[in-house]
Order: sequence, then structure tokens, then C-alpha cells
Amino acid sequence: MIVFCLLLIVACKFPEKKETLVSESLVENDKGLTEEALEGLDSLKLKINFKPKGNYNSIKQELVQDRAYFKNLLESNPKKSIDSASSYLYSKLINDIVPHWYGTTWDFNGHTNIPNQGEIACGYFVSTTLKHLGFNLNRYKMAQQAGLIEAKMLQDRSNIKVYSNVSFSTLKTKLNEVYKNGIYFVGLDNHVGYVLIKDKQLYFLHSSYCDDGVVIELAETSPCFVSNIYVFAEITTNKKLIKSWIFNEHLSVPTG
Repeated sequence: MIVFCLLLIVACKFPEKKETLVSESLVENDKGLTEEALEGLDSLKLKINFKPKGNYNSIKQELVQDRAYFKNLLESNPKKSIDSASSYLYSKLINDIVPHWYGTTWDFNGHTNIPNQGEIACGYFVSTTLKHLGFNLNRYKMAQQAGLIEAKMLQDRSNIKVYSNVSFSTLKTKLNEVYKNGIYFVGLDNHVGYVLIKDKQLYFLHSSYCDDGVVIELAETSPCFVSNIYVFAEITTNKKLIKSWIFNEHLSVPTG
């Protein structure tokens, strides 16, 4: 039954296109999250930046340049390289990349490559931010997959966690038993996004069809987080994935 249910986990989709180079005129913005959206979230306590800062294109370029540092370090000290890259990618995604996307309008067919210009579907929000973080992937192909397939692009099937027909309190307990602080991919019945685990609390970061835009919110009170099934893959705590980032290895859609 679980295998059948997993087939129903489908992310927001859009007809496949070839990736094209876009002139990104928007390099800085100060939109961020509204006061209403920030209700109940403390940026100082969470150590999370909710407002965009800096030049978005420069942030992406820095990620590419910094990759070389971790690659060189891997040769002399593999553990330090992976651990440092893990912390680096966590900070870059949650504090530098994502804040530029807060407030970007959600649309089922949205696939913009530029934050706060155009619209973005849930699957494209995940695939685009991962690509901009420096992961070597086709953001169109990834966004068109079911949640389980997206998860398998990021982690071996044997390490993916699947929970079905559980209450939020049970899910929260189970996740805190197997995961530590970090950013995780989550696939739901018909939605995908990131889950941030911070001090045993769960936060849902996604392009929300409930709020019509990119938000971060408590997973417990998010109407979009209600699902019959949850599929989790590690991102910032995934040593194999981080090594793939360091070596710029292509993340392909699994077959079979």
C-alpha cells in the first residue's frame, strides 16, 4: 500500500523546457517576509535571516568560487571538508539564497528563475534554489518529478524516511529521533518543500498555495503541511550529497 501511495506524491509541474540563460536584472531587493508572515518566528532565536541581503548574482558566483576551497580541503582533511561544507551550505541556503525568494508569488505553473520576478511553483522553488546553491541539476526535470523521485535524486532510497497516516506530534517525535538540526527535503501528497529542524522544532519552507507565495512557517500550524504521507531526504546533513556538491557531480533523475 505504501508503494501505491507514494505514486500519488506529485509536485507542482510545468512542461519541460531547456534551461536558458536569463538576464537577471533583479540583483537586490528588500521585500523579505511581511510582519504578518513573521508572526511567531524569532529571527534572533533561530539565527535566521528573513530579509534579503546583498547581490543575488554575486551570492551565486561566490558559491561556485568557494567550492574550490572545499575540494582542496577534502584532499588533506576529508572530515573537516564535509563538515565545513555542510555548515556552509546550510547558512548559504537559509540565510542568503532563500531570503531573496520570500514573497515570490506562487502559481501552479510558475517556473521563474529570478526571485520576486514572475511566479514559482512548489517544485520549482526547491529545484531552483538548489541549483542556485550550486547543485548540478536540471531544475525543470527535477520539478516535474513526484516527491519520492525528487527525494531519490538527493539521497539513496535506503536512507529516505517515509511516514504515512501519522499525527503531527508523532511525526515530530520520529523526525527528532533520526534527524538533527538541518535542512531536509519533504514530499507530501501533492506538495514539496523544505523542512528546517532547529532545536527539535519543525519549520516548513515552501512556495505555498495556501499563502500564494514563498514563506517559512511553523510546520505544526501550516495548512499546507497536512498530508497522508511524508517523504524526507537529507540535504545539509547528507554527506554523500555534500560531496557531490563539492565535486560538482550531476544529480540525475533516477530510472527504474
